Amino acid sequence: MQYKLPVLALFLTGSLLTGCQDHRIPTAVQPTITTLTTGLIAPIGVETDASGRIFVTEQGTGNNDARVLEITPDGKTHPLITGMYSFKRPDGELDATDHLLAANGMLYVLNAKGLYTLDLTSFKTGDAPIPASSMTPENIQKFVIDYAFTEDTGESHLYNMTLGPDGALYFSDAAANAIIRRSKTGQLSVVTAVPGIANPNPAGPPPGPPVIESVPTGITYDGKQFAISTLLGFPFPAGKALIYQMDLTGKLRVFQQTFNSLVDIENDGNGNYLALEFAVFGPTGFTPKTGRLLRAKGSSSDIIFDALNMPTDLKVVDSHTAYLTSLGDGTLVKITF
Repeated sequence: MQYKLPVLALFLTGSLLTGCQDHRIPTAVQPTITTLTTGLIAPIGVETDASGRIFVTEQGTGNNDARVLEITPDGKTHPLITGMYSFKRPDGELDATDHLLAANGMLYVLNAKGLYTLDLTSFKTGDAPIPASSMTPENIQKFVIDYAFTEDTGESHLYNMTLGPDGALYFSDAAANAIIRRSKTGQLSVVTAVPGIANPNPAGPPPGPPVIESVPTGITYDGKQFAISTLLGFPFPAGKALIYQMDLTGKLRVFQQTFNSLVDIENDGNGNYLALEFAVFGPTGFTPKTGRLLRAKGSSSDIIFDALNMPTDLKVVDSHTAYLTSLGDGTLVKITF
């Protein structure tokens, strides 16, 4: 594999998720950003449950110190799950905790050891944290690694997930470059592989492979189809990352290809998407404060925010509130409009 996600990992003009709620706001409304929490250790995912509680994942430092936190409206952090697997590889990247999803009263958390599941109805703010050692993760990665892909990387990195129309969980695997389905009863299957792209400049500089991996990152469902954001592998060509649409059979079509290192995607309710770019890749790596939040419209995009510092996840709550994690700043910010 040429690339594995770095340790990273609105403003709605339409309805959220399956379209059951109308959260539209006028496009002329100018959103504002307020820092809610600082000092987070490699934050990746942000999620809210039906009651509005905010949850964030930290990757930690590589010493089995990844965590899931609840962050209250006053910005205080309350550990929910502690001591989760976090390992720093020789290349300096972390294998740790990635995104999370609240659905049907459950909290699903992706970690390099597997899928953790917690019943949120049994947890109250301020309760003693749950040690990860007392929980048993579901090892979905083994299924992926054992699967015979046509272009087989021999790896699995479950990075993000969404709830499908059939109650199944759909995962973006950022190492196998595939979409994985877990049924309500736990059966696993491969929905589709995400194809790479031809290197637009294989001779460089810098020289690169003839085909660049298209790494799936975010995944969302709008009531009719899925959308998948991608982050291209080395040499990370600017303006070439794609948003795919995927039907329920796994058939992919390109929605737009004009992006830099996408890490998340949300629906805007009108057939377009809110796309989050991590950063521009420069001579010394990903460049701080080059992340952007865009409204992708198929043939063009509107810039909602730029100069974001390596953002990793966006969660839109309602017509006036959203949350954004910043790996570069170690923060959770609240966006209001």
